[in-house]
Amino acid sequence: MTDSNAWFDHAFADAPLMAILRGTGPERSAQLAETAWDLGIDSVEVTLQSPDDEVALREVVRRAAARGKTVGAGTIVTVEQVSVAAAAGASFVVSPGFDPAIVEAARVAGLPVLPGVATPGEVQQAYALGLRWMKAFPAEWLGTGWFRHLRGPFPDVRFVATGGLDAGNVSAFLDAGVRVAAVGSALEDPTQLARLAEVLHARRSAGRSVDA
Repeated sequence: MTDSNAWFDHAFADAPLMAILRGTGPERSAQLAETAWDLGIDSVEVTLQSPDDEVALREVVRRAAARGKTVGAGTIVTVEQVSVAAAAGASFVVSPGFDPAIVEAARVAGLPVLPGVATPGEVQQAYALGLRWMKAFPAEWLGTGWFRHLRGPFPDVRFVATGGLDAGNVSAFLDAGVRVAAVGSALEDPTQLARLAEVLHARRSAGRSVDA
């Protein structure tokens, strides 16, 4: 079985941003994925909520393979969807909430899993299962203070913040301790792309300075 924590440690080592593609169809999803990769966002999540989404996931996975990028399947709310994601070639799966059955199904399928959490209790349950990477959703509703408070009891948990994030607020969440901020509709707004690029450059430059 895949070591989920080690996999995400590697995949997100130099990746403060992730892209989420929701219900945009195969061709548009592929175009937005290319936009994200060109921008420097290495990881892309395609949500699985319809048969068309499965086609989109397969197409994005196909294009990702040529560029050495990772593609995850999101909005996984049933065990059956884990099998669909695996068959489509997803590298990891993401859930909006915490479900131990989905975590176990992902482990059996050999897929790293990001369970959704929104309370300290859910974080603790995921932690008890050995998970150290979790999706905090909905991040905009939780607010930056939530992450600052959770760093105290869970200093080794790495959060991927999802929900309502864009170029205007991702820096605030990253400053609050979020490891990765996920953006969606911002990729379709040309005015935000330059600002996202600035965030990526600044965060990666800061990381290199710390490592030096």
